[in-house]
Amino acid sequence: MPLGKKARPNSAEGRIETQNVPSILTELGPSSGAVGHSLPWQAGRGLCTGEVGQPRGLDFGEGSLEESPKPEWLERELLRQENRRHSLALGDSARLTSRQLYIRVPNACTLAKLKIEQRVSLENLSKLKSAFEDFEKAGTRSVDLPQFSLIIKKCLGLHDNCNAQIQELFMKIDYSGRGCIEWDEFCTYMQLEFIEKEESVARGKQVAFALPATIKALSHGEPVLRIHATPDGTIVTVREDGTVNYWSSKLQLRKSKSVFHERPIGRTPKWATDFITMPQYNKLIIGTGDREIQLYEVSSLEPYCQINGLDTVPLKLDYCYTGPDECAIVYGDAQGCVNIILMTSVGETLRLWKKLPKVETVPSIGIHHAVQSSNVTYISWKVHQDWITKVKYFQTIPAIVSSSNHEASALVIGCIHPSTNIEQQMRETKEGCRDGRSKKITASLSNPQQRAAYDQTVFSIYKGAATFDLCKKLNLLVTGGMDRLVRMWNPHVPGRPTGILKGHCAPIVYLCISSDDGRIFSVSADNAARIWDVQDQCCLFTAHPKASMLRGDMAACLYSSAMKGLYVVTDSLGLLSLITKATVQDLSIRSHKEAVLCCGYSQAFRQVVSCTESSVIKVWDVDTGAQVFEYGGAHGQTAVTCMTFDPKGRRLVTGGRDGCLKIWNFNNGHCLKILSREGRAEEICDCSYLQVHRSSLVMSVGWGRRIDVYLDSPEDTWHVQRPQPSWQDDLRKGHKDDILCIAQCPPCLLATSSYDGEIIVWNLGSGHIQCRFLTPLPPQTDEALDSHLKNVHVLSLVFLRTRALNSTSTSVASLISSGPQGHIHFWNVLNGGKFFMSFKASRFQQEITKLAVTQDDCLLFAADHIGYVYVYDIKDCGLTLEQKLPKTTNFWRAHISSISGLQLIESHQVLVTCSTDCTVRLWSINGEFIGTFGQPERWILHIASSWRHPAVPYEVLTDPLSMPSHSILDDRLTLSDALRSARSEDSSTEVPSTEDTMSDSPNKVKFLLPCFSDRDIEEEFNGSFYLQPGKRLRHEIFKHANKTVNHDGPKAYHALKYFEVIDGPSTCEKPDLFLAGIDPFIASSVDEESIGI
Repeated sequence: MPLGKKARPNSAEGRIETQNVPSILTELGPSSGAVGHSLPWQAGRGLCTGEVGQPRGLDFGEGSLEESPKPEWLERELLRQENRRHSLALGDSARLTSRQLYIRVPNACTLAKLKIEQRVSLENLSKLKSAFEDFEKAGTRSVDLPQFSLIIKKCLGLHDNCNAQIQELFMKIDYSGRGCIEWDEFCTYMQLEFIEKEESVARGKQVAFALPATIKALSHGEPVLRIHATPDGTIVTVREDGTVNYWSSKLQLRKSKSVFHERPIGRTPKWATDFITMPQYNKLIIGTGDREIQLYEVSSLEPYCQINGLDTVPLKLDYCYTGPDECAIVYGDAQGCVNIILMTSVGETLRLWKKLPKVETVPSIGIHHAVQSSNVTYISWKVHQDWITKVKYFQTIPAIVSSSNHEASALVIGCIHPSTNIEQQMRETKEGCRDGRSKKITASLSNPQQRAAYDQTVFSIYKGAATFDLCKKLNLLVTGGMDRLVRMWNPHVPGRPTGILKGHCAPIVYLCISSDDGRIFSVSADNAARIWDVQDQCCLFTAHPKASMLRGDMAACLYSSAMKGLYVVTDSLGLLSLITKATVQDLSIRSHKEAVLCCGYSQAFRQVVSCTESSVIKVWDVDTGAQVFEYGGAHGQTAVTCMTFDPKGRRLVTGGRDGCLKIWNFNNGHCLKILSREGRAEEICDCSYLQVHRSSLVMSVGWGRRIDVYLDSPEDTWHVQRPQPSWQDDLRKGHKDDILCIAQCPPCLLATSSYDGEIIVWNLGSGHIQCRFLTPLPPQTDEALDSHLKNVHVLSLVFLRTRALNSTSTSVASLISSGPQGHIHFWNVLNGGKFFMSFKASRFQQEITKLAVTQDDCLLFAADHIGYVYVYDIKDCGLTLEQKLPKTTNFWRAHISSISGLQLIESHQVLVTCSTDCTVRLWSINGEFIGTFGQPERWILHIASSWRHPAVPYEVLTDPLSMPSHSILDDRLTLSDALRSARSEDSSTEVPSTEDTMSDSPNKVKFLLPCFSDRDIEEEFNGSFYLQPGKRLRHEIFKHANKTVNHDGPKAYHALKYFEVIDGPSTCEKPDLFLAGIDPFIASSVDEESIGI
């Protein structure tokens, strides 16, 4: 069904409730704002109702609680809460069900299957319009929240437990916060929301062919009959004169050979009608005009055998592997018959046929002799009244589908064998006995049988069917022919098609259903190729012959799902490669398909908003992680680089690389205002929404190196607005390089930082500079000074508001900035500005990209360039000039790429992070992984059992940078040093003498080796597995074979030392055995360092 014709469920009971009410104003009295108006539970399928008598909110999944599978976290939560018992009592099932409902749906309206907007049908919309008109007639053009709540409940049949969702819908429409809405605003919101949803779906289905096509010229000759692909990706084409060509998937010719034997002059040359491959037996089947079916070796193209003497010419061929060493060869002829050759013991049968006498150098067997074998069964059905245009065996059904140009029998789906109908056989037997004759039908090769009506399904199509395809997975049959229409059918309902796809200007010659992505590929005789979407029944892309450069008459087509391309044979061989967005094949979960550049949180709607490099904005539910809304093209084709919310959290402000600021109603994608400079605008890097006195201001900074100030006034109706005049200090003494970030501290402080490391603090009331700083360089050597000077840009600023607003604390640090090499700096901004302290926040010396602090300024969250999040206790930092470093409370790796957004939600004690690795994730404030927005399994924020913790993101787990730090892995310690260190620990119990410690002689033995006698080793072996010899020896071996190995420490023979054998020097020193102090046979005369031990 097309997207524009979505069928949304009706509310029949809502119609019943308002049937006898002349006006909704009669329901409004002195207590019109009360929420006490209720409807019966029998109001069918309202927003919060499911089946009759069952609350809709209780249906958390697709089906009921009994039918839907329970998530793993729910089972863990139930096991954790339930006291262990070993028996069941009466009523346990009911209590467990009620507890499941409570756990699954903590807020019924929040987790309802459908939102109010999705429940509005055309009938409901008419009722809503009448209700608004009743208010307008009474002199009230707009309605407030209580009135709107009553209207929605009466017209949609909702209940009191949906008040929260009704209020949320009211806030989405009333984005300006006036407290009332009108009918026009309601319609505008609904229309824009559904338009953006349709565009979002279409955006996810974008597909195209690479134009022009890759074309390989063909030599002049007979037309190509068919194109087919082998399992190894080889493309096979066969011409009418028997020329077989093998091509690579990139259209490189690998082999070419003419398989037909040359006939003497005067005899009509043999011509091919169709071909198919037998991949299980490496054979190529070719039908000929001499009523033959020939088999050739795929590798050598040498003739193997043939079946001749067919009653008709095999026009169309098909092959299917039906079972172990079983197959079916199907061909259609010019008489409209479907002929089936069923073979068992195929390998043996073909080997026997190969030994038969040859006809024209090919071993041959007549069809009449072949069917006499017990391994061959021949079935012929009279199906059509015209020649067959295509035949195909579908093993999944199993059935044979054939088509012809005869309208009455354009397409037939029929069985292979006649079905066993006992009633029909008894009826025929009775009729035969009544007539005094036996009614026995024997199959004859020359007399095809008619299928019974219950053995086939016949589709009548105008002008017949030239091609078709069937997909059992989608339960879809498509046909095309001379009328240029692609018809979509339910294979079980031949009465009328479920959809008709129009667009081709010539007869359709090829159709293919791609079940993996839900697309239909069609090609017409004018060389035009189209891609259709099955669900929306719309055309996604059209490749016209002028664009694809395909010339000549259409001969054959093939769509390869493995190569993601459409092969077309005309006068040349062409390949139309499919272009789709890259899909992630690994186990990682992505929130977006592009890099995420910023994110934010709306407290009003409890939603997270994320923006990407391709100008796509998505809205997520923070309670479940589900996607709520999406719209694209926010800033055209340019990236969305920054975002912020208005104080009420109902409007979104975004800035992009196009140099524009846009104010949105982000719940339906409505662009309310555009804020930009005149002329060419530079990229915007950061923006902020401020309340200065009674004015609402939107400020932006970026590559323009100026602070742009826009006035946000509800009285201003201009869609495009220009900035206010720039501050004089900004023009004369402002930044000299690109401004990267901005931070505010109400009521009067504003801080900006630039690429050259300069930080300026402004007074919002006067627009003057209060103080300015230059980011210091970390301690470093003179050789590396020049390289670090290039990396002093400040990417993030944050105010410590409790300190900045405290008039008694004017000499403490109140501003934090990021610095080079992962450093964080503290500044004082109230006493003329002063640098306080700095510390290295990133353990890997990566630059800090984002900063965030708690409301009490006790915890600092810092994110770096490789995806780590660090948490520091800064409660006592920056209070004095003493360098008191903050304490690290926690750190973890949240992403595998640079973190571009860090949003702290203290009301829920969670942290939202986004990264250029295309993910947006939610963490507890303690670093516990809650989940990735967009993951299939939903979470419930207040139930820790639904979180992904203790798991971590898959890509973070497998990324090389997530490896634990080790001296050898970090190349700070060689392997020989590590081994020497380990041996030093082993010998730490032995205290060497002072003489040995101070001696540097190469002949000194540095480690004392333990000594064990042969008796000790023998006793240890005797005390092991082999306790008793003799008869029980074999029993004892198997008795201990599966026991766990005991690791109670090293055995005596484990401690034996070994030494590597090296090539000694030609001259060596005589070992000083006196200094060794041990037996000379175990003394080492070579320095262990030279050996590498």
